Amino acid sequence: MERRGDIIQFRFSARRYLSCIVLDIKPLRYFVTLAETLHFGRAAARLHLSQPPLSRQLAALEAQLGVKLLERNSRGVALTAAGERFHADARAILASFAQAVENARAAAAGSAGSLSIGFTMCAAYSVVPRYARTFGNACPDVTLRLREVVSNDLAAQVLDGQIDAAIVFPDAFAEPLQSRTVVREPLVVALARTHPLARRKRLHCAQLAGEPFVLALESVAPALRAVIMELCGASGFAPDIRFEVQLQQTVLSLVDEGVGVSLVPASMRKAQVGDVVFRALADSPSIEQVLIWSRMNRNPCLQRFLAAV
Repeated sequence: MERRGDIIQFRFSARRYLSCIVLDIKPLRYFVTLAETLHFGRAAARLHLSQPPLSRQLAALEAQLGVKLLERNSRGVALTAAGERFHADARAILASFAQAVENARAAAAGSAGSLSIGFTMCAAYSVVPRYARTFGNACPDVTLRLREVVSNDLAAQVLDGQIDAAIVFPDAFAEPLQSRTVVREPLVVALARTHPLARRKRLHCAQLAGEPFVLALESVAPALRAVIMELCGASGFAPDIRFEVQLQQTVLSLVDEGVGVSLVPASMRKAQVGDVVFRALADSPSIEQVLIWSRMNRNPCLQRFLAAV
């Protein structure tokens, strides 16, 4: 409030009103309805009230504000200058409140909010693109954060809440982690196009005996490494591992240079690195990837994701 000479001027808005008074949204609705009808009888009918309670509510609102919002006369009601301003602000607040309610309900239902999914490079070429499309179509208002990592501690990140879920190679996951198989695919042989074995359409693992191997580090992909080692052992040899790297992309880059061969999940064929060719492996076991999440996770978007994919 400002005093200039003998004139008292009130400077306020509905937003200031809400900042200093515990919110009861009903008086705002009553005032907006009356401002739109400029008639107590019609406003009361629209609000399913009788006129006396409506009149009392608006008088109380004016008392709380300390300003006159309405000019009452025998023909009806008119808005004061303060009432015109308050009407504009009150309508904006009611619209924002309605949107806030919808946002809260959407977040509770998992149709709005955010979800973080961790994965390794193999999943980037198998299920992640499809999941992004499927979930994006089902829940367009959810922000999906996809985190490609090279570490093998994705399970720990799920447990401590850094991410909501992860796509990993299978392991012995302890409670409260839950898992679901999402990929089951064979291994294929990755070769440089100039390699003599590249002329064949299908190979047996025993044909790779004596070849230099390029593999992902055991610490990065222990399950994948175990399957490869078991397959080679069953074929009568231990692989001659010359290079160990973190990324499957790097595995293929080295294969492209002709320094070795590798066994990789079939989905890595989509990588299309240089002149690397992929050949089917006649005796290949299946390699799985699983989606893991914690049953303690209370993010409603997670349940929507599980249902969608």
